[in-house]
Formats: sequence, C-alpha cells, structure tokens
Amino acid sequence: MARDLVGRLLVGNLGGALVAGRIVECEAYQEDDPASHSFRGPTARNQVMFGPPGRLYVYVSYGVHHCMNVVTGARGSGSAVLLRAVEPLDGLEAMAARRGEARPRLLCSGPGRLTQAYGVGRDQNGLDLVAGTGLWVAAGRPVRENDVRAGPRVGIRAATERPWRFVEAGSPFVSRGPVSPRRTGSATASATGSAKETRGGRPPPR
Repeated sequence: MARDLVGRLLVGNLGGALVAGRIVECEAYQEDDPASHSFRGPTARNQVMFGPPGRLYVYVSYGVHHCMNVVTGARGSGSAVLLRAVEPLDGLEAMAARRGEARPRLLCSGPGRLTQAYGVGRDQNGLDLVAGTGLWVAAGRPVRENDVRAGPRVGIRAATERPWRFVEAGSPFVSRGPVSPRRTGSATASATGSAKETRGGRPPPR
C-alpha cells in the first residue's frame, strides 16, 4: 500500500482553502514493527490505527508538529502509512500562508511541513479519507516501478533494517536525500505500514 501511494494526489479543503499535491515520499509501519505506535497494541492514542482503513491518523511529534498517516489493512491490524512529502500542485499561496514559507520545494517536504501546509491537526484525527471532503487521496499519475526507490525509514532507532521508505526517484520535493538505488519489489510486499514511534532529538517543522 505504501508504494502504491507514491504518485497519488493528496487533496485538502480545510478552512476554505483548496490545496493539492502529488505524494512523493511515504513510510510504512505495522503492528509487528517495533518502530510503530501500534507495536504494543491499541491505546487511546493510537486507536484510529486499529479502526477501518482509509482513515487519517494524526499524532503530535516531539510535542511540536503534527504527522499524518493513512490507515491501511483490515480493521484491527494496526497498520498505516506515514505521509512524508508531496510535490505542491495547487493552492501554493494558501500553503505558503500557513507555512510562512514561499519556496515550493520547502512547502511540503517533511511530515511536519506537510501537515502545516494542509492545515491538518488533531481535529482531523480519524477523518474519513474516502468520503472526499476535507482531505482525501485521489488517483493522480501512476509512477513506474523503476522510478520508485525503497530504503530505510527516517528518524527511528528500531527496525532500521526494513526498507519501508518509498520515494519517487529524482524528486526535489522529498524530505531527505535520495535513498539507496534499491528498487521496489520484496520491500513492497510486506510494507503495509503503521505510524512510526519517533525518538531522538527534536527536528524543526520547517
């Protein structure tokens, strides 16, 4: 599921501002993953992850900025995909106003920047991404298999060997530098996702 999100459109219409962009980077997490919020089972914080697929799971990272995830897998599976970066396409002025940053490359390159540009916060936790109101994922433009790279996830200390970060190769809008030249394949098969357990120092949201 995580690999399939690369190239799809993330469309938002929160607060009366229509914004849209192509997903160029995301990470998969799941319940048997020590880096996942769902690793120890359902809690009040992560209960959305164990609900129906197609919902938005939003959490606060380091007490500073929000991160948003697409819940995937069957109900009860505790799987989701962290959205890390999109290529802004529409509503750049609204994104810039929310971000205090006008450079397109820096509007949505990173989970904190992305949620800020889209106006997403804890109020959107549990939002139905299938309904097509507020925030939703649209078809977009498919990315060829050879143009998606898989590599280690960012900012975790557990399960660092899993190549569950997926990026569009060559995109200037990803949050970090290019991953290793590994193409997607076996990594895609198991990467159904779940929001990561962030640790370490506090990264800036912009």
